[in-house]
Amino acid sequence: MKKRTFIKGAAIIAAGGFFSKAIGALYKIPLTNFIGGYGLGLYQMAYPIYCLLLTVSATGIPSSIACLAAERLARGESEKPLLSAAMKLFLTVGAFGTIFMMILAPLLSAAQGERELIGGYLALAPSVFLVSAISVLRGIFQGRANMLPTALSEIVEQIVKAALGLFFAWRFQADVFKAVTLMLASVSVSEAVALAYMIAVHKKAKNKQKEQKEQKEGGRVGVKTVFALSAPVTFSSALFPLSSLIDSVVIVRLLGAYSENAVSLFGLFSGAATTIVNLPASVCYGLAAASIPAVAAARGAGDCVELKKRVRYALFLTLALSTAFAVGLYLLAGVAVNAVYGGLNATDRELVIKMVRALCIGSVFLCGTQTLSACLTAQKKPRYSFYSALVAVVAKTVIGIVLVSKPEFSVFGAVIASNACYFLDFLMNLLYNGKAIKSQGEENENDHGSGTGRRKRRLNLKGQGSDFASGERRETDRLPHGEHALLSKREGSRRCARHAR
Repeated sequence: MKKRTFIKGAAIIAAGGFFSKAIGALYKIPLTNFIGGYGLGLYQMAYPIYCLLLTVSATGIPSSIACLAAERLARGESEKPLLSAAMKLFLTVGAFGTIFMMILAPLLSAAQGERELIGGYLALAPSVFLVSAISVLRGIFQGRANMLPTALSEIVEQIVKAALGLFFAWRFQADVFKAVTLMLASVSVSEAVALAYMIAVHKKAKNKQKEQKEQKEGGRVGVKTVFALSAPVTFSSALFPLSSLIDSVVIVRLLGAYSENAVSLFGLFSGAATTIVNLPASVCYGLAAASIPAVAAARGAGDCVELKKRVRYALFLTLALSTAFAVGLYLLAGVAVNAVYGGLNATDRELVIKMVRALCIGSVFLCGTQTLSACLTAQKKPRYSFYSALVAVVAKTVIGIVLVSKPEFSVFGAVIASNACYFLDFLMNLLYNGKAIKSQGEENENDHGSGTGRRKRRLNLKGQGSDFASGERRETDRLPHGEHALLSKREGSRRCARHAR
């Protein structure tokens, strides 16, 4: 993956994320006018459990599938066994997620003090199953370094959701609960349309592949192989929706102890301020997705110098882009909030502006964490991301409870807790990446020094990222395959030994 290919792939994902988030943000302008802060709060209250189940059934899929697909393609093997195993695993998990959400609907709506929200939970539940299938197909395309289907499917989702959601919000604005229920049903419909699109694109790409060349079937991919890589990613990603779920109950109740508009305050924080501040993370997600095949290829070649370069390059681009976004967002917070949430009263708009500005610094750390976590997945060390996220979420929960319970902090206690969470997660992921690169170098040095290292076929770095950070072509490229792989491995080991410390 050349530099320009890496940037192109990242740009496509970033553009898709930007447009989908922009549609989602613009969607909130008339939406807020139709259903108000209370309706927005109800809408957001249904999302934490949805996001949690979605994380368990889908979030870890694209990155882990992309990593495995990239390795198979580098060996000239078909992704068919991988696709089959992944679909078996995640469709089963997605089905259980949908059923689980339906079972929990009465309990959650009662715990949140809004029993009529049960219909919204039931309407949203099918999305969990649908997104599982979508995520597998996205991972296959990302493993091919083809980011376009992912980007377009995200835009399709948002367009359908926004169009149907606004229609129902306008049509039933006199009945807020009915409007919210149908808006949540629109999410399920949008995922069904996106899945149909991804299936059509995959079939077209499959037919095109057959016309060009036949790939060998390659080794069988077991469900355990897919699960082993995706499970830590899933668990680490699930921690944040879990934290949001806890917030939707705990923060609302803590605010309710001294405020009559606790639900509205939570809606303004979770549904308004956070939506705007998450825009940089959506744009920078493209860099995280594009870094996986590049970093995985360098690791497969045992070249720690190249591995380190690619991690640094991806992180540099992420921090540069996210910082620029954060500064712009801080300066233009008033313009953004007034444009997107003009339907709110002046007091609520001023509150959202203050929260957006306070959360800007946290958005930079969140973006950096995305990329560093993706790099750990590409190095097959996703458990490190889980450790980081666990510590960060525990810290966020404790800080949030302590601060929100004090009226002088109010909802800003949740803002401070979020920033602390993102910073801690970023710092730990940064340290773990250094540790992973160092351990890779020591492993390669031991393999070379003992003389018992396995002969691995060198991943085709020319196609998977050899000139990501340099355009050099080694003389070993002209050697026979067996000698080429051995010399490449030894060269990588020597370079790792010099730079791992």
